[in-house]
Amino acid sequence: MLHAFGPVPSRRLGRSLGVDPIGLKTCNWNCVYCQLGRSTSLSHERKEHVPIDDVLRDVERAVHACAPGDVDWVTFGGSGEPTLHTGLGRMIRAVKAMTEVPVAVLTNGSLLYLPEVQVDLMAADAVLPTLDAGTEELYQRINRPRPELIFDRLVSGLAAFRRVYGGKLWIEVMLVKGLNDGDAALRDLAAVLERIGPDEVHITLPVRPPAESWVSPPDDERVARAAAILGPRARVLAGPAAPLDLPVLADLEESVLEILARHPMSVEDVTEAFGRRNAELVEKAFARLRETGRVLEVTRLGRTFWAPAGARYAWEGASFRTPPLEPRGGRPPR
Repeated sequence: MLHAFGPVPSRRLGRSLGVDPIGLKTCNWNCVYCQLGRSTSLSHERKEHVPIDDVLRDVERAVHACAPGDVDWVTFGGSGEPTLHTGLGRMIRAVKAMTEVPVAVLTNGSLLYLPEVQVDLMAADAVLPTLDAGTEELYQRINRPRPELIFDRLVSGLAAFRRVYGGKLWIEVMLVKGLNDGDAALRDLAAVLERIGPDEVHITLPVRPPAESWVSPPDDERVARAAAILGPRARVLAGPAAPLDLPVLADLEESVLEILARHPMSVEDVTEAFGRRNAELVEKAFARLRETGRVLEVTRLGRTFWAPAGARYAWEGASFRTPPLEPRGGRPPR
């Protein structure tokens, strides 16, 4: 599988060329809303998960294939937590040397308490961590982190990084109905955000298939209330993203799989993205993907989505069990 994909439309970053330096669901969180399903094994080891040269070769090929103006950001993220890769800093600097397009990093922020991770991210033009809760109890319920990743460590890491980082710090808040959309939870979160001092707070909603069946977005009134409580830095990113316009690649099946592995797509998105191609070829390609079990079809809020075959959703009639975690108090990665 390639380590560069897209460009894909992003509500926060426009047309984003994705860089994936981590395998599917290699993450130290198991968020209830994750669009790639449950984390089957919570990984917490910082190492060279993917050879750095392989990642950079794919990025260079993708950058050269894009016409000027086609890409607004090169974005490290993909299918896992990118700060688990020990070569992240080297890769960011290498990408910035090959293109003038700014570089962003999507991260859960859980390892920002480590000085070496802060150093890795210094060269990025924007860092977009996640903060969904203002208390330990809600953090555990929503993000389900590794036992040693306590809430105070997350917040202190974000605050410490803010003090030394000169780029854009945009924090994402995923609102989940009945969990963190109440006034008390939002006030707790607002107090923590004030302590951190991000440049912007981006409110998003779980509209793609979530890991857990009971996850749903709050109504418009609750979303507006959240924006008011979280303050002037907050803005709601809940509308439709720009249409997906994939480049014409030689292998139609592989081109869509590269996207689905990190970014589940609705059937409408797929139809629009490939509508300019030969309809018969598109139909045949998707028939082969279904027949070979390379994609997973799920229904969410009345819409049908294509997702990677390896994604594990605890719904649609299936029952998955997350393996037990290591006992609390395990050693953090060094």
